[in-house]
Formats: sequence, C-alpha cells, structure tokens
Amino acid sequence: MRFAVVRSSAPGCEPNCPEWIAAEGTIEADTPALFRRLLKTLGGRQLPIVVNSPGGNVDAALQLGRMIRKAKLDIAVGTTEFFGCSPEMKNCRDNVSKDTPFAGVAYDSGAMCNSACPLMFAGGMRRVVGEWAFLGVHQITTTYHREKLLYRTTYRIVNGKKKVISTRIVSRKNAGSYKTYEMSKAVEKRLSGYLKEMGIGQSVLEVMKATPASDIRQIEPEDMLEMKLVTSLDTLDLLAGKSICQHSPAPANCREMPANGNARPAEVAAVEVKPAAPLSRPEQEMRFVLVRGSNPLCNPDCPEWISAEGTIVVGTPDRLRELLDTVGGLRLPLVINSPGGDVQAALAAGRLIRERRLDIAVARTDFLDCDPGAAGCSAKEELHDGLTVDAGAECDAACAVMIAGGARRLVGASAHLRVHSMGMEEKVRAYLDEMAIGPGLFAAMQSAQYASHRELSRDELQKFGLTTGPQSVDALTGATICRSSPKPDNCRVLPSANAEAEAPAKL
Repeated sequence: MRFAVVRSSAPGCEPNCPEWIAAEGTIEADTPALFRRLLKTLGGRQLPIVVNSPGGNVDAALQLGRMIRKAKLDIAVGTTEFFGCSPEMKNCRDNVSKDTPFAGVAYDSGAMCNSACPLMFAGGMRRVVGEWAFLGVHQITTTYHREKLLYRTTYRIVNGKKKVISTRIVSRKNAGSYKTYEMSKAVEKRLSGYLKEMGIGQSVLEVMKATPASDIRQIEPEDMLEMKLVTSLDTLDLLAGKSICQHSPAPANCREMPANGNARPAEVAAVEVKPAAPLSRPEQEMRFVLVRGSNPLCNPDCPEWISAEGTIVVGTPDRLRELLDTVGGLRLPLVINSPGGDVQAALAAGRLIRERRLDIAVARTDFLDCDPGAAGCSAKEELHDGLTVDAGAECDAACAVMIAGGARRLVGASAHLRVHSMGMEEKVRAYLDEMAIGPGLFAAMQSAQYASHRELSRDELQKFGLTTGPQSVDALTGATICRSSPKPDNCRVLPSANAEAEAPAKL
C-alpha cells in the first residue's frame, strides 16, 4: 500500500479545494510505518483517507485502524485518479515542492475494501462506502511456519546431578509451513475486542467466520449501517466532493490557495479545463489486451474482456482481427477508452465488431498485475488481471463511429462521449444507417466544429440509438455477472490448480 496527499483537480474547484490521503494497494507488515511517516508530514491536519485495497496483513490492518482512530480521521472506500504527476512516476516532483499535494479526483466506482481492509476501515471516525464500491469480508487465513532448531546446552555435575549452565540455539532450519482457515479462539477474542473498541457490531465477526477464505462476502449498504460499520449511507463525495468547501464552515480538509500564490499545486493549474473540452492525453496507438476480472467476488468464475486503449490508427482493425483470431471465436466484450483518430480505420473496426457480434462499453481498464506497455510485463496464460472503471473514461470523435458497431453499446454515467464533424460525411452517414443508428447522431456530429467537441448526454445517446441501454460497463464485466442465468459468453472458470494458486494473492 502506498500513501499520497491529493488535492482535488475537479474543474471549478479552485481556489478552495478538498484534500485527502489516497491509500492504494495491499496492506503489508511495513504499511503502518509508512502511514506514520506520512502523518508526521501533515502537521496535525486531519485529512480523510480514500482507500482501495484487496486486503493483506491482519496485524498491520489493526495497527492502521488504531492509528486512524487516534488521529480522528474519516475514511471512505474509493480510488484516486491522478492528473499530471502521479506517485508511481519517476522524477515527477523534481520541479515541484515535495510539500505540494498531488492533483486528482476520487471516485468509488469499482473501488474495493476486502479481506483485512475492513479492519483498517473500522478505525475511521466517519466511514462511508458508496453504492458503486465494494466492502467484503471472509475467514482469516493463518500461516504457521515450522522451524527445526538445534540447541547446545552446557551443564556441570553437582552432587551427582546435572545442572544446566546455559542453553543457546546454534542453528535454525526451515521445516515447512501450513495454513489454517479456522479462526482460533485467541484470534476471535482479539478481533472481537478490536471491533468493540471501534464501536462496530459483533455481527461483522459472525459474517467473517461464516465466509470461506476462498470466497468474499460483499456486505450490502443497509447491513453495513446496521452493523455500524458505516456511519451513514453517504458516498465518497461527502469527504472529497469538489463542492464541500463551499459549505460554512468548510470541512477541515479544505485548503484555500491564492490564484497566483507559490503554494498552488502546478498539477492543479495544468488540468483546469472547460467541461466540454476533450481530455488531454499522450498520443498512443490503440492497443488490445486480454483481461480477466480480478475482483475477489467473482473467483473462480470471472468475466473476461478485451481492453482497447489509445488512438485509432490505420493498423487498428488488423490488430483487432489478429487478437480475435487468437480467442477461437469466443465473444469477449470490448472496453474502450480512446480520444478518436483515423475515421476510415474506425469504420473498418466498427464493421469487424458487428461481424463478430461483440458488445462494447466506454470505460478504462485498471491493470492490477502490471501495465501491459511496461518493460518486462508478461501475463499469465495471456490474460492480465484488471478491473473496469467508467469514471474518467472517454470516447471522442472517430471512437463514436467504432462504438456504433457493437451489438450492445454502453456508456456509463461517469464516462464521456464527445463528437465533432470529421469529414467523409457520405461514408459516415451510410455506415450509421448500416448500423441502424438514428440520424440524430450524424446531425450532432455535424453541429460541432472540429475544435469544439460536443459532449452527448446519456439521454441523447439513447435517443439517437448509439447506446442500447442505460447500463454501464458493469453489465459486461461486473464481478457478479457470471452468476446470472444464462451465463454470459465471456465467463470462464479457470482450471482448479491455477485458481487455487492465484486465490491467496488476490484475496
């Protein structure tokens, strides 16, 4: 788990914006020390924590919970999207004061707090889990490590009897280890005392004991409220929404920075854009990657999809066809995030998508193993682990043409679809007719000049026939879709050996 102080970069937020602590990743034994180090840099400021974690070390989670309660911090389940400089980028703070917060936005769509994470979460003063976030528990796995010890004992004979002078260990050898999934009385007593200390209902412990370690029990919002695990049914916006600093008095995590002051984060200034303007991103050719859902709620029967990220170029249709040929006719949905690109290539890709009867949704894929573009990143069985998030995803210009080819076409409430005139009017009009898209979409394209993208609302998308329903990407890649009947084509149970090998790391 990494920690970073973040300032909201939502448009219209400055000069008085909320700040928070982003906590992302697995809880390890040294995580409390990292958190303690961060708290010292805040000088007593009470910033809420936005946590996104699959769980991890139980002892460390208990320490974190007590530290959070001692510091009187609020907490929410959510994830942070960084703008400009981000913690994993090397040398990103060279020209910026280290005291300057990172810039970003927090959202709860697809965020999780599972396994040991709820123990950390319990330490918050105010505790919120939005309706699109996950909080889940299961049995605790205890690993026992055996050691073979060789002792050397020194003694002397006194009055005919042995008297031990000293005993010391002269060698240690690993004798293997074993795991137990049953909660011991000692562990149960310890957790029960911790929950009581935090004012959380004991029914949380009962749910943990009743859920096998190989599974995750997602707790519903109303049940969390009854268990006192959450303090209200509010969402993440209660702690990190851009408008909270307009309240009187403003929350403690709001900080006003002069418009021209030296203290203002450089990243925040860099991302102030008009709502209708396209999001800036580095030019990168569209890549296609096979992904398997890694939300513990789906294991071992998880959805799979094709991540399509980047600019549409001349070779995009050929790359998509090559990938589809490798999956043997399996109908995997496309999850697309693109600023647009070559119109002719988008037309060809859209026809290929319709030919293969593929579903498509606008969303980003967050890779949990490694970024497919990074050196040395290789996928197990050609599948990367990931989650889909529609918050901040975009489909602009020629991307809308490619979307039109989908059998089912979905754009979630937090995703953006923008259009403008692209040329090739007759070919685009004929293509949209071919895909049974209403004339309203073409008219909307023509009404916006190239330099002034027009963002379409969800109502417009459905009215024009570009989307086939109000659902988001979760309808194609959500953690629970493989439990429905009939089961979607993109669900697959991994061989048991692989599933068992991967389950502990994911949980």
